[in-house]
Amino acid sequence: MLTRRAFLLAAAPAVLTARAALTPRERIDRVLRGQEPDRQPFTCWYHFRLEALPGEHHARATLDFHRRLHTDLVKVMSDFPYPRPAGPWYQLKPEENPYPEQVRALRLIREGLRGSAHFIETIFNPWNVAEKLSSSEEVLRLMRERPQVLLDALEVIARSEARHARRAVETGASGVFLAIANAQSGILTSQEYARFSEPFDRIVLEAVSDAPLNTLHIHGDKPYLERFYQGWPAQVLHHSAFATGVGLAEVRQHFSGVILGGLDETAFRKLTTDDIAGQWRRAREAAGLRFILAPGCSVPDDTSDEELLRVPRALQILS
Repeated sequence: MLTRRAFLLAAAPAVLTARAALTPRERIDRVLRGQEPDRQPFTCWYHFRLEALPGEHHARATLDFHRRLHTDLVKVMSDFPYPRPAGPWYQLKPEENPYPEQVRALRLIREGLRGSAHFIETIFNPWNVAEKLSSSEEVLRLMRERPQVLLDALEVIARSEARHARRAVETGASGVFLAIANAQSGILTSQEYARFSEPFDRIVLEAVSDAPLNTLHIHGDKPYLERFYQGWPAQVLHHSAFATGVGLAEVRQHFSGVILGGLDETAFRKLTTDDIAGQWRRAREAAGLRFILAPGCSVPDDTSDEELLRVPRALQILS
């Protein structure tokens, strides 16, 4: 017997697949080239909270999510923790493979997609990893009192994450989604970010500079977006237009690559299908051909399937 959940998950995307002339990978490739796709590409994500389980569970959840919504770009979440040292958190040693379960998941995702869609690996920047190993207050204290100790720890994390980034791309990922949450007023000054974070963020991205879909996710409501418009080995820029008040038209004035975003993640669960269609239409007009619709960050983890399906349904309105 077909359950309500199964019916909801099957009904909306069926129309999309019936009309589709391109695979999700081909659709994204056209966007990268600045060409008109057969339909507007989109993606969406949230945290599965499966880090206590083997990578197979993470891969299964990722593939299921992609198939349910018929997303065009598979943004792989990454919640497995960085290895914790036996002593003080900052006494770190280089890690050849800091996220082995994530790598296992990436292999299974590649096998499950069979080349039909691009997938990108989420990496939280070294500063964020340091906060998770200690706390935001401890990292800031170390920055002020023992800056070289912090710089050394961040470099170890960066070199280890660079190895993971290369391993992810070798496994089949089309790039990394580097999440940067500390390049904003209220956390670091622009000068502090330039000294204590940017060099290490660049180490991670430059390790996979040849990948076609490296993405900069600039998190927060007061980010230093101007630092990221040029000079990074990333083809895609992602931020929250709704949290920051910086619209996609303004970003397009400074950034020529692919803009990812346009959906209000802060109010996502309250958006109707018509609301989403309207945001999608305005974002597409502002960003142009090099554009992939997405929320400005992950949507709430408790978002229901019916709420998620408003996104592909909105595409039917736009078609």
